[in-house]
Amino acid sequence: MHTLLSASSGSSPDMPATPGTQHPRRRRQIDWELVACGFRGHVLVGRDACTSREEDALVTRDRGDVRWHRCLRCDCWVALPRPAAGARAREHPPGRSEIVLPLRGKALRDRIALRLIAIDRATHFLILGLLGIGVLAFASDRAHLKATFYRVLTAIQGGVAGGPVQSSGHVGILHDLDKIFSLNAGTLQEVGIGLLAYAALEGAEAIGLWMGKRWAEYLTFVSTTVLLPLEVYEIIHKGTVLKVIGFLINLAVVIYLLFRKRLFGLRGGRAAEAAERTRDAGWPAIERATIGTPAPAQPDAVGS
Repeated sequence: MHTLLSASSGSSPDMPATPGTQHPRRRRQIDWELVACGFRGHVLVGRDACTSREEDALVTRDRGDVRWHRCLRCDCWVALPRPAAGARAREHPPGRSEIVLPLRGKALRDRIALRLIAIDRATHFLILGLLGIGVLAFASDRAHLKATFYRVLTAIQGGVAGGPVQSSGHVGILHDLDKIFSLNAGTLQEVGIGLLAYAALEGAEAIGLWMGKRWAEYLTFVSTTVLLPLEVYEIIHKGTVLKVIGFLINLAVVIYLLFRKRLFGLRGGRAAEAAERTRDAGWPAIERATIGTPAPAQPDAVGS
């Protein structure tokens, strides 16, 4: 239950404002803290406590039969009924040393971005792995598959076209299959092993990025950058919509890793990134977010 309480005009200036009536902190165009809370729920503490103390005002505040809980990720205040006597497991909400703070700010944005890239790399891993296994399986039984393919093709041409059977000069996918069957088993095995090796590389990138490892960022940047010229060549000579989309995704990944993650010492390197993450993390960041923007000044009374 999300409820906003009205601020009391007669409240003492030293008394903290009623939660939900303070001016919200300035938010970015996309507030990833709210997105994360939408998927995973708010991070609230003290729901099983008997009473809130003055030192707990940063995270919980009691107002009659209602307890306001501050989400430690998105800074929203959520109004919930105070726990019944049988549901009270502790006297007071946990102290700061007992609370594990969730990711917020740059750390949260980085995790979301890196995990999206990791999902993309995991998709590559599955596709390349299946292709590699398929090529190796084809190479091991190439002669039988080739005979079966041409036998079926001959039956189709003779039954449908009714003319002389063509064994060469195919176009489209039939031409591509002709080229595949012309490769010897050794070449096909090399292709299959290469596909599996590249799949393993993509899988390592996916795991490292999902876990937020710095080495995975460098590995992804290098492996993606190396293939960009080849993708440009493919688009120029045999461009398709999917190839263009894939190129744009990879280009965005390279730019993000290079500039936002400050690889190779760019824009201050890892030290600058760590300082930015520290600024958005911990209790000091929550304390800074607690101070709302000043309320607009009230117009003076007429004749004052």
